[in-house]
Amino acid sequence: MTSTRIDPEIIRRLPKVVLHDHLDGGLRPATVVELAESVGHTLPTTDPDELAAWYFDAANSGDLVRYIATFEHTLAVLQNREGLLRVAEEYVLDLAADGVVYGEVRYAPELNTNGGLTLAEVVETVQEGLAAGMAKAAAAGTPVQVRTLLCGMRMFDRVGEAADLAVAFRDAGVVGFDIAGAEDGFPPADHLAAFEHLRRESVPFTIHAGEAHGLPSIHQALQVCGAQRIGHGVRITEDIVDGKLGRLAGWVRDRRIALEMCPTSNLQTGAATSIAEHPITALKDLGFRVTLNTDNRLVSGTTMTREMSLLVEEAGWSVEDLRTVTVNALKSAFIPYDERKALIEDVVLPGYASAL
Repeated sequence: MTSTRIDPEIIRRLPKVVLHDHLDGGLRPATVVELAESVGHTLPTTDPDELAAWYFDAANSGDLVRYIATFEHTLAVLQNREGLLRVAEEYVLDLAADGVVYGEVRYAPELNTNGGLTLAEVVETVQEGLAAGMAKAAAAGTPVQVRTLLCGMRMFDRVGEAADLAVAFRDAGVVGFDIAGAEDGFPPADHLAAFEHLRRESVPFTIHAGEAHGLPSIHQALQVCGAQRIGHGVRITEDIVDGKLGRLAGWVRDRRIALEMCPTSNLQTGAATSIAEHPITALKDLGFRVTLNTDNRLVSGTTMTREMSLLVEEAGWSVEDLRTVTVNALKSAFIPYDERKALIEDVVLPGYASAL
């Protein structure tokens, strides 16, 4: 694939949409250092640049389990109101600085209760921080809408509680649900009761599948649990031979099920071998509803601008391709249709028209 040249400043200014981004994987290194000092947590290093490099190096192991283990230090500083408020606010401001106009942030409240906060207090605090960030971004002339997906940890036993929270806070900025954590050995159907509850309450959900585990996890997420989107889903290509789609791949494409693809993260966990050969390009060309995401900005040392730039430089993507995945993301966002339509027509399409 030949390299495409697009001015980096144009890519930075393009309107962006991110559906798959973890709050506890996107902290600023300097913030981790400062918050760790305030709570007495020992880090691998207290130099922000060195800490950023440590995260990136640890995540480049090609092992999903080790990748997830890097969250020990970020979670350590997210156990009180001060840390959650600051990180949530900075999360929004960082998206705005990256040109993101709509984002869905996800996190598991059960991982933030070691300091004594209840699950509900965690959610309330994060929403307060997000609101503060959105107000500051709007005042600075870079408005961004951020909504929340609550996660249950698939290897623990509190998924039902997290689903209850998603129902309880659905009118307070929470728009959906997910299960996260180690994929292999923890099938989504283990939590079928939670997904059935969400369906009864009309709360949409996505499920991490098709990354560390293959086609059976995608099939189960969709056909057994009823997910409306798939987190990652890179291994759907195992059901495509010489451009011919198998039944599962056909189901995903034909029903416009969004694939929340995260190229850099997938390289780090061994789910893909290179940006040039990442499945996102082939799936885009086959008409799948692929979306582009960061997953964990600190851990992967990335931004939406960087993800877009890598696809342009190493996979030959055009501005039109970037527009396609951005519109795809909004079409599958967990907000009402009229809000999605307005963002596409009033923000995204004009923003890309100016770059073409």
